[in-house]
Amino acid sequence: MRTKSLKKNKINVVTLGCSKNVYDSEVLMGQLKASGKDVVHEEEGNIVVINTCGFINNAKEESVNTILEFMQKKEEGDVDKVFVTGCLSERYKPDLQKEIPNVDAYFGTTELPHLLKALGADYKHELIGERLTTTPKNYAYLKIAEGCDRPCSFCAIPIMRGKHRSTPIEELVVEAEKLAANGVKELILIAQDLTYYGLDIYKKRNLAELLEALVKIEGIEWIRLHYAFPTGFPMDVLDVMNRESKICNYLDIPLQHISDSILKSMRRGTTKEKTTKLLKEFRTAVPKMTIRTTLIVGYPGETEEDFEILKQWVTDMRFERLGCFTYSHEENTHAYNLEDDVPEDVKIDRANQIMEIQSQISWELNQEKIGQTYRVVIDRKEGNYFVGRTEHDSPDVDNEVLIDATKTYLKTGEFSTVKIIEAEDFDLYGEVIV
Repeated sequence: MRTKSLKKNKINVVTLGCSKNVYDSEVLMGQLKASGKDVVHEEEGNIVVINTCGFINNAKEESVNTILEFMQKKEEGDVDKVFVTGCLSERYKPDLQKEIPNVDAYFGTTELPHLLKALGADYKHELIGERLTTTPKNYAYLKIAEGCDRPCSFCAIPIMRGKHRSTPIEELVVEAEKLAANGVKELILIAQDLTYYGLDIYKKRNLAELLEALVKIEGIEWIRLHYAFPTGFPMDVLDVMNRESKICNYLDIPLQHISDSILKSMRRGTTKEKTTKLLKEFRTAVPKMTIRTTLIVGYPGETEEDFEILKQWVTDMRFERLGCFTYSHEENTHAYNLEDDVPEDVKIDRANQIMEIQSQISWELNQEKIGQTYRVVIDRKEGNYFVGRTEHDSPDVDNEVLIDATKTYLKTGEFSTVKIIEAEDFDLYGEVIV
């Protein structure tokens, strides 16, 4: 016997995918709270909103499986309503409605007001920066733009997120000030493309000016840059990075490949020579910069020679941080017209080879850190260790610093001076310098 009428309406927001989705869920939760709704993040609730990812095959599978899981709970009477939003819903709404019709409603990435209405809430335009953050209290994502104008052949993001739209500096400052007032000390700037910031509303690349405004905010101690496109990168950002201690010597710049033939097919607008020159300019301008990149292997037409060029380049460039993905053949992208001709097992083997090279590089670079001292922020306690990061490390994807919790007590969200005493491939062990 269902007991729907006896349940209190608690809305559970479930987030899948990237940091942009985390941000969107936090905005949704802030709007719901402002309308007096009882809202939680990935806890028990009789109304469920699933914020999906539709980027590559693995992410799409996870999103579909999560929808099916909650539909089962709805069948069993444990959940009353299920709503689906986000990139998968934006991209495949007709298919989803046909295949999983018992979902109460599907919403795209730009339909927040309609989703709120379905949840019995009003969209409040005045809520600049009013979010319920779901990250540890010391850091938060700050989305400075939405959408993307780049023509990359493999990417479906413009299909799901639309054209590039920058958020005005003054709005971002208000949002950052509210985050700082709530105890946030680190801002992680995100967008589909930081490089393009400002072109649409200021008619120039304006990331440097935004950074100049953000560093003035009291309480913010670190500002980190994620997802910058290499072509057209505004070099004045490096001047600000050198001048302002709050801006982390860190840049996430997805390069995807380095073979000229693959870069051309990917429509990246650059070459091996130009990319290598850009990275050398970065390192000359900011000698202490940590560069994080991501690569794609198994792209259509990637030959053994193309892959060997990529391997040698990774070996030569010695990136501090690197991730590698296998190519995913995505409908309605330019590359979908090409034959997906690299076998899956070859894709996986190539990705593993790249990560083996990177693991060795990371181990060697980390050995050089032994005996060095760093300013470390503590994100959490895990088992017998406090787990923190240096300015050269982003949450969830980079190195972590582990400090023995049986010897030292530290507060989450606080900064400490830590001496590195041991190092592995992707973990550092340290002790607090009093």
